[in-house]
Amino acid sequence: MNTPAHLIFGLAVFGRPNASRITAAALAGALIPDASLYVMVGWSLFVMGIDARIVFGELYFSDLWQAVFRIDNSFILWGAGFAAALWLRLDWAIALCGAALLHLLFDFPLHHDDGRAHFWPLTDWIYQSPLSYWDRNHYAGIVAPIEMGMSLIAGVFIVRRFWGSKLIVGLSGVLMAAQVVPGLIWAFVF
Repeated sequence: MNTPAHLIFGLAVFGRPNASRITAAALAGALIPDASLYVMVGWSLFVMGIDARIVFGELYFSDLWQAVFRIDNSFILWGAGFAAALWLRLDWAIALCGAALLHLLFDFPLHHDDGRAHFWPLTDWIYQSPLSYWDRNHYAGIVAPIEMGMSLIAGVFIVRRFWGSKLIVGLSGVLMAAQVVPGLIWAFVF
């Protein structure tokens, strides 16, 4: 899924009105599994000046990058963190780890040839889904509109739930726009 959708769903499920620490943890947990990708891509493209085709065609699949993705996309590690948070009754940690697990649950079935080793350290196996959230050769033409629709529904839920918080309502609006607008633009381009 696209990162804005992950943030929307993490906030919708684990965010709590009038509990900024928990809400911030939910947003962080929804973002962390993608954060290393943004850092490595940003560094490669904008600091190192590496061509995007190399970044996404070679570096993304390199042993180094995949080693990082194994850690921040591991059901095992996030599941252990979630279990520990439940045991210790740490609401913010439950939101953090829960939102990260939700991120992984949405990503797992939506990556065809660009998935992650979600069960590391037990195995380096990568599930090759028949579906993709971005690759039209693997049903993105169906998946992407569903993702957009679900994101809008969850975004409206957030707005209603957090109506008293201008920050969260505004953030939700930005996330919904970030999720929907590129899809509408690409629909017209193609």
